[in-house]
Amino acid sequence: MLELLKAVTTGLAMLLPIANPLTTVALLLGLSAGMTAEERNRQALLACCYVFAIMCVAFYAGQAVMEVFGISISALRIAGGMIVAFIGFRMLFPSEKPEEAPEVESRAEELRQHRKSDIAFIPLAMPSTAGPGTIALIISTAAAMKDEQPFTPWVMWTAPVLTFFLLCVILLLCLRSAGGIIRLIGQSGVDAFARLMGFLLVCLGMQFLINGVLDIVKDFPLVN
Repeated sequence: MLELLKAVTTGLAMLLPIANPLTTVALLLGLSAGMTAEERNRQALLACCYVFAIMCVAFYAGQAVMEVFGISISALRIAGGMIVAFIGFRMLFPSEKPEEAPEVESRAEELRQHRKSDIAFIPLAMPSTAGPGTIALIISTAAAMKDEQPFTPWVMWTAPVLTFFLLCVILLLCLRSAGGIIRLIGQSGVDAFARLMGFLLVCLGMQFLINGVLDIVKDFPLVN
């Protein structure tokens, strides 16, 4: 049990800084304008389930999946950067909300629920929490554990699942706090925060792209 505790503690220490649940909370604040508390809580729970599934697949089958489809870490980072930048632009320059028009006011709630239905997977789970950096870390750690065998076999198979579960519990507790923050800053504060987060996401997406391109340059150095 001490070996399992050591493995789980080490895993959380490695994953928490790069997964950064507080960033996901900030993103939820920016994207949850108009949501009820029940809707936010549902999105938070779904996001945590998605994160858990993504991390388990990345650890146990990540290398095989990427090899089958010929996907590199560089491509993963570039694709994640494009998604993050696109979401950031939409938050920074929001389009006119169709439910604000008088002729469709009676359908406002239906349109709002449809528009918000997909934020649990993209971007809350991926690429915010289980993004390219997190997936790359998990895959590389799985390869290192397979080669070095630092723990007994049952710990190596059990510790990752327990680590990912505890991380998702921490993420869920953080996301549930978003409702209190929204009540504190009000709707106007949420709108301003959404634009700020949009700008930061554009910058973050560009950084993902730059990192992906730099990885490609390192893999294929220029021949003198």
